[in-house]
Amino acid sequence: MRLLHSRNDTVVAFQEFQMYHCEQLPVNGYIMERKKRIYRNLKPLDEAKNIILDNFKNLSSGTETISVRRAAGRVTAKAAVALRSVPAYHASAMDGIAVKASDTFGALPEKPVTLKKSGHCMMIDTGDPLPDGADAVVMIEMVEEKAGGWEIREAAYPWRNVRRAGEDIVRGEIILPALRRLRPCDQAALLAAGVHEIEVVRSPRVLIIPTGTEIVIPEEAPEQLPAGAILEVDGCMLASMAEECGAVAEIHPPVCDVESDLERALGDALEKKYDLIMIIAGSSAGTEDFTPPLLERMGRLLVHGVTVMPGKPALMADIGGVPVAGIPGYPVSAAVAFREFVRPLLYSLQGLQTPKAETAKVTVGRKMPSKLGLEEHVRVIIGDIGGRLVATPLGGGAGVLSSVVRADGIIRIPQETGGISEGEQVDAELFATRDMIGCNLLAIGSHDLTIDLIGSMLKEKTGGAVKVSSTNVGSLGGLIALRKQTAHFAGAHLLDTETGDYNHSYIKRYLPSVPVRLITLVHRRQGLMVAAGNPKGIKSIDDLKRGDVVFVNRQPGSGTRILLDYELGRAGIAPTGISGYRNEEYTHMNIAMAVASGAADAGLGIHAAAQALDLDFIPVTMERYDLVIPEAVFNDEKIQLILEIIRTDEFKRQVLSLGGYNVNKTGMEA
Repeated sequence: MRLLHSRNDTVVAFQEFQMYHCEQLPVNGYIMERKKRIYRNLKPLDEAKNIILDNFKNLSSGTETISVRRAAGRVTAKAAVALRSVPAYHASAMDGIAVKASDTFGALPEKPVTLKKSGHCMMIDTGDPLPDGADAVVMIEMVEEKAGGWEIREAAYPWRNVRRAGEDIVRGEIILPALRRLRPCDQAALLAAGVHEIEVVRSPRVLIIPTGTEIVIPEEAPEQLPAGAILEVDGCMLASMAEECGAVAEIHPPVCDVESDLERALGDALEKKYDLIMIIAGSSAGTEDFTPPLLERMGRLLVHGVTVMPGKPALMADIGGVPVAGIPGYPVSAAVAFREFVRPLLYSLQGLQTPKAETAKVTVGRKMPSKLGLEEHVRVIIGDIGGRLVATPLGGGAGVLSSVVRADGIIRIPQETGGISEGEQVDAELFATRDMIGCNLLAIGSHDLTIDLIGSMLKEKTGGAVKVSSTNVGSLGGLIALRKQTAHFAGAHLLDTETGDYNHSYIKRYLPSVPVRLITLVHRRQGLMVAAGNPKGIKSIDDLKRGDVVFVNRQPGSGTRILLDYELGRAGIAPTGISGYRNEEYTHMNIAMAVASGAADAGLGIHAAAQALDLDFIPVTMERYDLVIPEAVFNDEKIQLILEIIRTDEFKRQVLSLGGYNVNKTGMEA
């Protein structure tokens, strides 16, 4: 413990932040710090990777011999040598007559050569061995049978229409090299060459140990999850990621936040000779984070903390030659830590180079600020707009798993920069192929549940070929994205408070030089969402000014925010008079969740969101929600598929089942 008396002391304390977390306590005008050790030394990403790979460079998962029939997808440990030639004999390549080529010389359709049946001149089928003395085959279409022989109407040269012995594979030659991932055609070649068993790289055995007293196995969770409980989903994600790298993964039962329990589980894992162990959570700064000191006591802590976000608390240790990774508990951080450290190590254990992600040059559709000193991995949606790939960042921190589900790729922002400017061209790592990304439709704008429904039905209709990638920035943000040509279409419900019309006046104002088509998607009911049973007795907008009511709002620029301000003006209520007016969320479902969780007493949103979370709903108005589509892409086949879908009875039926919607004008131009 020490006191900060000057600016220099403050600077020194900041420089020590990599080693210590300082809880600041004001005492007699000074700031007292209670230090709690977190990271020994944050390391840049590349340096951390090099330390890990260099430490385990001589570590191997070993080899095993298995049946060729079971070897698809496995990696050859050494070159495979043919035990027999393919074909093993001279064989006919077609149905015809086996002949000695010199006997046919001069044969023409108008001047055939007649050959008598003999030991080497005989009828033969495709694949049959060539008789002794024969060195060619005349196809059956050029032969006419005569008494005791055949008329040959085409001359043959030696080895014509014959597969010679060893033409495909010669006994003793290498069929497949070492470190080749076996494909079905490779299996066929091995079996044809007499190879029935093959030595392959043994799949690394991986154990995943989830930790935390609050952890609940999803299949064992009660319908109503207790407050503080966390579903253990990282284990499944990490196990599948490990298996994508060729490993065999097991998930240990969750271990409570008791150091002796974790030590026992780790000791058992080491005895069972796993090739790699992952411990989920416990690597950061909490009072119950025992992983770092435990690993340091049992072995060597190679890396603890990296300058990457998300994923900063990741660690790696060497316990008796076994790699032990400390994986952060937040799902996105866990995925990043695996991708950057565990994945390369698993490939290294198999003697393989880590496959490189497909990359593409993209134009940044919205500014991406970043913290200096941390390499930030930003999840983005990507689409082809006017022949250029446009990437728009998705919101959400390390715990927002849905941001990874929705992402089309990531952009790495170097730690020495403060972000990426709008319009800048950078490389993005793709989660799908370039061709698949080219089939994406970028939807940026207002949130509505029907946009997700369109995306699902579009995937079904196209066999998964076309995808809607969306991000929610509000109706006004959607129009601005169209103006900047960073979206294919936008959802909007912007109320003109003077005329009562929707969207037209805003389009004239914000898209004066961008011709667009306005297609009505739905009419939907907006209202106040309140807890089930309406415990605060809220009846109208007027009740929001009550001191005992906490409100949750949408972000500026959203159609719902404009509607709220309009209704407040009509009621003569100042925004400053509402508790929670500055509490903002970006989607109707987030508003509903804030109310359902008790974080707020009321929020303005759509009926469907309230119904989804069993909230009470107080109607305020029925509004029109439109798709704003630039003329430049209106006739695009993918856009036309969307219009075709929303005009179907099935789409309308599913929309109505959500509650609070009217589809009488769905699909019509507004």
